Amino acid sequence: MLSSDTAVIVDKLSKRYQLRSGGAQQLKAAVLSLPAMLTNGQPRHAFWALQDISFTVKRGESVGIAGPNGSGKSTLLRVLAGITKPSSGTVAMNGRVSALLELGAGFHPQITGRENALLNAVLLGLSLSEARDVLPQVIEFSELGDFIDQPMRMYSSGMYVRLGFAVAVHVQPEILVVDEVLAVGDAEFQSKCFAHMQRLREAGVTVVLASHDLPSLQRYTDRVMLLEHGRTVIEGRPAEVIHAYLTRVFGPTAKAGAR
Repeated sequence: MLSSDTAVIVDKLSKRYQLRSGGAQQLKAAVLSLPAMLTNGQPRHAFWALQDISFTVKRGESVGIAGPNGSGKSTLLRVLAGITKPSSGTVAMNGRVSALLELGAGFHPQITGRENALLNAVLLGLSLSEARDVLPQVIEFSELGDFIDQPMRMYSSGMYVRLGFAVAVHVQPEILVVDEVLAVGDAEFQSKCFAHMQRLREAGVTVVLASHDLPSLQRYTDRVMLLEHGRTVIEGRPAEVIHAYLTRVFGPTAKAGAR
């Protein structure tokens, strides 16, 4: 049961995909849930993207997820956001969830940024009236200027991030789930995003952030989980976990680099 001061409970969470014997295209097909790609008679095997993950996040807490590529970070966030169903275990989310995961997810390239922002705000739980009320704040935060009324097919990857983040943080989220997508933005906008997430934290919003940017995890999170091969290997204070991660990658000489 979720108490009033608990935002997220993950209990013995596992996610399995059935893959053909082959390469990256088969993994991509499985992650995108395209079973038709896997039914051509080739032998298949189980791939565990997540294995027996358990943790609890308190309301207002900021938790970082670190780990190498393929460790399960994005899969975990997709499960938390309700995009992917777990194979076993349970996930309980206590509050409105807003997620910024895959670049461009939920945006239609043929309609304008303004129209996409309005549509996505509604899809994230606002009424149409609420979405219209918050739209000026979204547009101002995104700093897209006249591009807000251009079709999104004209947008760069950084412009996608600007609009996606602006929508995600202005839909009155209680739990904000953010993947590595922020790395696409320029340094000034990244700083603006992290500053806004800090204000959300101070207002009681829970943040779950997956990133390869270890200094940002150390600065903006209360604790960090390190994933490897779909399992939690270390969890604790950001500086300690990041130091342990660098040591695992580079050996004892990484000590100075963890500062």
